[in-house]
Amino acid sequence: MDIPGRIDTIAQLEGLYRKPSEGAVRKQLSSIDEGMAAFIDRCPFLVLATTNGDGSVDASPRGGPPGFVRHLDDRHIAIPDLNGNNRLDSYRNLIDHPFAGVLMMVPGKDETLRINGPATLTIDPKLLGGFTAELRTPKMALVIETAEIYGHCAKAFRRAAMWEPKSWGELDDAPDLVAMYAGAGNIDGDERRTELEAAYAKGLSLD
Repeated sequence: MDIPGRIDTIAQLEGLYRKPSEGAVRKQLSSIDEGMAAFIDRCPFLVLATTNGDGSVDASPRGGPPGFVRHLDDRHIAIPDLNGNNRLDSYRNLIDHPFAGVLMMVPGKDETLRINGPATLTIDPKLLGGFTAELRTPKMALVIETAEIYGHCAKAFRRAAMWEPKSWGELDDAPDLVAMYAGAGNIDGDERRTELEAAYAKGLSLD
């Protein structure tokens, strides 16, 4: 597709915007402070971003009970490997290109926490045994070093009215997974939804 008005240089990009404020620049830290640690300890959901280094990028949702992510010290967090689809897209990327980014979210909080840094997959028994007792001991964990850690302000979530129940009814007609794939073939929607719910229940029971 030919995209008109393309931006191809950093100079073009920067020419469109004012310079970031001093606060926006200085908010980036390299270690986890007390407030960030408390956010991590309460976080039940994050998006993990990885790349294979050749132009392919993957973003994958990860969730669990609050505390499913461990902050190991002031420079490292650990994310357990819970039951998934076994495509291993994120992990394959990390083997070849060991760097990851995460965006951590807490329901009801409009601010988020972002961590970028070197990433390592580990099967160390001591580390794996330290995750919350609400989950099975994972077979593997991802450890990320905080080369960069900083909070994002509330604007994106407030624009989206993300946590405002009164706005959710306006999205009732948004397609679910079955509807998103409806054009890919002859799918019995009700039957497939029943199968998916059974698969979700089984998968979650394995955590």
